[in-house]
Amino acid sequence: MPFIPHTESEIKEMLAIIGASSVDALFDEIPAALRAGDLTKVPPALNEMEISRLMHKRAELDGRYLNFIGAGAYEHHIPAAIWEITTRGEFYSAYTPYQAEASQGTLQLIYEYQSMITALTGMDAANASLYDGASALAEAVLMAVRVHKKSQKILMPRTVHPVYRQVVHALVKNQDIELVEVDYDRQGGHVAADALKNISGKDFAALVVPQPNFFGVLEDVDALTSWAHEQGMLVIALVNPMSLALLTAPGQWGNNGADIVIGEGQSMGVPLSSGGPYFGFMCCKQQHIRQMPGRIVGKTVDLDGKTGFTLTLQAREQHIRRSKATSNICTNQGLMVTAATIYMALMGPQGLKQTAAASHANTRQLLKRLTDINGIESVFNRPYFHEAPIKLDSRATDVLRALEAQGIVGGYSLSEHYPELGESILVCATETKTAKDIEQYAFHMERIISKRRLDPPCAVKVSNTTPV
Repeated sequence: MPFIPHTESEIKEMLAIIGASSVDALFDEIPAALRAGDLTKVPPALNEMEISRLMHKRAELDGRYLNFIGAGAYEHHIPAAIWEITTRGEFYSAYTPYQAEASQGTLQLIYEYQSMITALTGMDAANASLYDGASALAEAVLMAVRVHKKSQKILMPRTVHPVYRQVVHALVKNQDIELVEVDYDRQGGHVAADALKNISGKDFAALVVPQPNFFGVLEDVDALTSWAHEQGMLVIALVNPMSLALLTAPGQWGNNGADIVIGEGQSMGVPLSSGGPYFGFMCCKQQHIRQMPGRIVGKTVDLDGKTGFTLTLQAREQHIRRSKATSNICTNQGLMVTAATIYMALMGPQGLKQTAAASHANTRQLLKRLTDINGIESVFNRPYFHEAPIKLDSRATDVLRALEAQGIVGGYSLSEHYPELGESILVCATETKTAKDIEQYAFHMERIISKRRLDPPCAVKVSNTTPV
């Protein structure tokens, strides 16, 4: 079907009926100075074959790299069946289930997604999703303040993804919510419970606990959760869902479990795709469910006793009065959630566990191989999941640039956000990496390091962050 399906005769007929002399006459209220005029910079039209060739050429400009970067977006294997099913017309064209009687398939899928996410996190309820992991953390902060009611302060560890912290700050700074930084242990790369003793008894709404944290390091979640609850705070768990196939679910942290659980769902069936779209997930305890933003799909029966699905809670201002809405920066990232649901269903608990275990094993192999190179050492001494920082005796940006020239994305430089760690990069390996891939990376890294070693070594910058 053409983009504009009307023929010239149909257009003339419609204009005659409404009494307009031309299409331009419909927009005569727009001043001439504000009109775009002729689109002189639009290139000539291309046929289908020419367009295909052009787009393939542009796609090739991105290149094909051996990827060892994570930092919040992870390259996992996605079975072909996932997107073969996800892009079926029934899912691909569906937007939002406003009419339950016409949206049973979409509603059931979201219900299954919610059920899987709550099983993975050990929580009572989940919403239908959020934009991404960063905005999910911002929503969790707002939700914690609403639930707590007494404090506008949130303890935000520096081990939380720096971009997530920036997004949260942007969304809460004008709502009189204060984010108080919590520093990390320089040997372990984690938030030490002892470092929090000096703020015991002070009034905070919540403590954010990342697991694994931005460095890939495993936090002492039980101690942190129990401490926060003893202080009257809520616990916001920021988790990598893939890691939960191996690690303790947030609902079981400490004595009472986390109160709110959020994270980025990209690792489950969603490709990297130049930065998105991804989706954020959010779960909570039953007693907080009415403060959770977004929509919740429930399972019920009709008058004949047949199973049906419906929007049980709708906390958005599209559905209820603005004064009652919890938030309006939430959405059902339907297509991404569809892919993740199919991914979890196809992989099953054992498949997720094998993927997580293989990713961890590959990262251990990668870290051992790299730290065997003269001029490279591990930064922290704590257990990690599938990424970890290494410290170089050469400039990290130069090394990464040299690796890129060899077709390798070597990691994420930590110098901008963590200058106190010196010339360090965060490296990651998932189940997609082979022993040959790791050896290829190490070979080029060793060659580059030997050529670019600084003499004298670059100075290590000291952080001006003061631990709380």
